[in-house]
Amino acid sequence: MKRLLSSLAALLLLTTACSGDNSGDSAKTLKVGAILSLTGNYAPLGSEDKKAVELAVQQINSAGGLLGRQVELLVRDDKSQPEQSVLSFNELKGGGVAAVIGSPFSNSALATIPQVDRAKIPYVSLTPADEQVTPIHPDVFVVPATSATYADRILQYYQAQGFTKVAVAHDSRSSYANAGTAGMKSKAAQYGVTLVADEEFQTTTTEFSAVLNHVKASGAQALTVWSTGAPAVAFAKQYATAGAGLPLMFTGSQASTLWLKPTGPAAEGVFVASSIAVVGDALPAGPQKTAIEELSKPFTSQYGYPPPQFAADGYTGVKLLAAAVTKANSAEPEKIRAAFEGLTLLTPNGTYKYSATDHAGLTADHISINVVKNGQFVATDWAKQKLPA
Repeated sequence: MKRLLSSLAALLLLTTACSGDNSGDSAKTLKVGAILSLTGNYAPLGSEDKKAVELAVQQINSAGGLLGRQVELLVRDDKSQPEQSVLSFNELKGGGVAAVIGSPFSNSALATIPQVDRAKIPYVSLTPADEQVTPIHPDVFVVPATSATYADRILQYYQAQGFTKVAVAHDSRSSYANAGTAGMKSKAAQYGVTLVADEEFQTTTTEFSAVLNHVKASGAQALTVWSTGAPAVAFAKQYATAGAGLPLMFTGSQASTLWLKPTGPAAEGVFVASSIAVVGDALPAGPQKTAIEELSKPFTSQYGYPPPQFAADGYTGVKLLAAAVTKANSAEPEKIRAAFEGLTLLTPNGTYKYSATDHAGLTADHISINVVKNGQFVATDWAKQKLPA
């Protein structure tokens, strides 16, 4: 019996020692999860996010990593399906990640946030849906300017142009589009604007003649479309042939060659609101332009086109997370979360100022209003006056 007990004790010590060795191996890297839409309707968004996230991680690792450890990126595809995003988050949580960079699809992010609240793992979201930060979720930090912030900037532009009657068309199945429309409704009056039409469509809609006829009959002086994915291409093409004669405005979801190229000539003269990162060449030399070029130069060199809105968001998300980890001097999720709430950082998207009461971090000042000219996004004269400030 004594021999048996001695053997068991030795086996226990050996098992403990092996367990310690494995823990030491895993501590050599700092694991970060990324849930991206790589297939399905929102693959055009997620594929650009992935390129820029990987670029940012590569730059960080080349510079020595974080906390003396290389960043290990664990990418999961939510397949543009909210339930898949939840499954991916739970898998990453079990894999010991320090934080998760979240889906660009607003419905996926919103479905995942209850899991984030329970797990208490920092979630850096790549979608601008306002519900993520209103009310505050302690561990959720949003990278793109929120839908309401975009609405505010677009209304500023309309006021400057003297527009008092504006129409809206939006994808009623998109949380992002619903929030953007709600933002315009709530803020229009303070800019002297009346919304004279609010037309709904769905993500699967391909025919917009009824929407366009209602807008033309409304007396609107401009039309803003809130949409993500394929509908925006069809809408722009049909708008061009409908002869509505009104300025057409899209939002950051269309600030990409993935919308620009398939839309083709129909994109000419269309207005697109975006992060300042999309039109960095319109900025004077200085720290902000330098921050944009740290993304744009290597991205353009590698892929042959400038980084779209989604790439700027993915890259910025990694930079923000890295800054929070460095400030916390820890890979512990709770310490990273606390560091986020006092973080100020200059990024390609602008300067973020997170706090305990603001998990969005960006103001409308960091959004540009652009127009498509010769197949390129060009900052409007109005934006060029505003952005240097």
